[in-house]
Amino acid sequence: MSSKKTVAQIVVDILGEAGVKHCYGIVGDTLNQITSAIKKSDIEWVHVRHEEVGAFAAGAEAYLTDQITACAGSCGPGSLHFINGIYEAQRNRVPVILLASQLITSQQGNDFPQEVDFESVYKNCSVFCREISDATQVREITTAAIQAAINQRGVAVLVIPYNISLEKVEDNCGHKIYHPKPIIRPSDKELAEIADIINKNQKVTIFAGQGVYDAHNELIAFAEKIKSPIVHTSRGKDFVEYDNPYNVGMTGMFGVKSGTMAIKECEVLILLGTDFAWSQFYPNNATIIQIDIDATHLGRRHPVNIGVVGSSKPTLAALLPLVNEKHDTKFLETCRTLYSSAMSKLNKKALPSKSTIHPQYLTELIDKYATDDAVLCADVGSAMVWACRHFNTNGKRRTVISLKHGTMANAMPQALGVQKAFPNRQVITLSGDGGISMLLGDLLTTIQEKLPIKIIVLNNSSLNFVELEQKVEGLVNHYTDLQNPNFAKVAESMGLFSIRVDDSDLLEAAMQSFLTHSGPALLDVKTSTDELVMPPEIKASQVIGMALYSMKASLSGKIGDVMNLLVDNFIKK
Repeated sequence: MSSKKTVAQIVVDILGEAGVKHCYGIVGDTLNQITSAIKKSDIEWVHVRHEEVGAFAAGAEAYLTDQITACAGSCGPGSLHFINGIYEAQRNRVPVILLASQLITSQQGNDFPQEVDFESVYKNCSVFCREISDATQVREITTAAIQAAINQRGVAVLVIPYNISLEKVEDNCGHKIYHPKPIIRPSDKELAEIADIINKNQKVTIFAGQGVYDAHNELIAFAEKIKSPIVHTSRGKDFVEYDNPYNVGMTGMFGVKSGTMAIKECEVLILLGTDFAWSQFYPNNATIIQIDIDATHLGRRHPVNIGVVGSSKPTLAALLPLVNEKHDTKFLETCRTLYSSAMSKLNKKALPSKSTIHPQYLTELIDKYATDDAVLCADVGSAMVWACRHFNTNGKRRTVISLKHGTMANAMPQALGVQKAFPNRQVITLSGDGGISMLLGDLLTTIQEKLPIKIIVLNNSSLNFVELEQKVEGLVNHYTDLQNPNFAKVAESMGLFSIRVDDSDLLEAAMQSFLTHSGPALLDVKTSTDELVMPPEIKASQVIGMALYSMKASLSGKIGDVMNLLVDNFIKK
């Protein structure tokens, strides 16, 4: 009896050996051998309605599990549809493998119908991209792809022509997947130099990002010893915010005044596991120390005085005994007092209102009634701001947001992948009306795959964040209006439990009923159309821009819009 296997079977076997649990995609012609092999394996096929959704879902699963996840598509448009979700996964530095099935080799290079050069398309958003052109290399190339995805933290794209997937070859099992986990920290000399700077200065601020994901205890101990306020990025929220008396919030557009001040007025800024992109929020005169696992990130966003390579956990552990304990808490207490005041101002709208439903109040209700280990996926736009500001983490809760790629329509697809990976956890989305309508068809996936995600729609009939951008620039908003359906009725017709709320007094009871429903559900909430996302610092250019908008809008006959904006954001108490 021959021990030969098809290339498709060997690829799927290797995925199983690597720990792949799910493969997201849509079946079709050139993919048939792959899906047939998956059917015989322990890998579960997840049938989505749009391949972009499959890539988002796979990336979200990999993001929270730190395990490689797969997606697969047919030739031409099928595998091409993954591109946006693949960019999301690559920028999140999570291990995903895309099986892009291809036309038979004899049809390539001649502009055959549906021909797409996947290697050219995907090479800029992957750590590995290669076609299997010789069936005897299947294990070698597939193993290399998976190893690159796992160890280089990104997407591997494996292009498989249909005729190659059919070929039978001997499976040489010599190639194995390695996932070493070295302990990486700066040298003793570098640590001593960092400690010397910290010891000589009083006002030290830690700016922590996602790179502190496993170093919460070390971070708190370090801040305690040097009496440092801790500012965190939006991506670092889950790992920094909870059980942290030194937390003073975020900086940047999502941030609060305390976070901005702690960075702007410090003498020493320690960038810990963050590659924060917006240089205008860095301090002007401080000594900046950057500690990052990737040497190419050092000084990339803003000049630094010291840049070293290291993981946060071992670096902090090695640095802690080298720094002197500080006793002056004046700077820390100033930042903490300002943080308390800033959060109090943010929470003023997190209350029921007779005239409108504020999105802050909606998000506070999510925070109040979500389970202790809930995962909140938020769409790009104003939804991501409300999630970052008003959904509290506790060491078990997680947030998933497209913070580096910044794409619309991410929340619901990512929730599908999270729920597939964690069937017993509550998974909630805070979706914009523009975002949910972009990939609306995959509400059907919640029914077909029996995924009980809870979808909340911020229904303000506009691309709200874009409107804000236009108004700040002094422009009268154009092309941002959305003529929305009753999303609750749309979802109900698909089989989801649905509720629509446009009365603030009814929202809390609706939220409780919605979140406790056993299956997939959608809550369509009519929120204020004139809510502004207020930055931590309001610059003169922004004030001028809003004044210009008000004047132009009034001259254009939109005086009612201007009055609503003023009432909702500046006049109400």
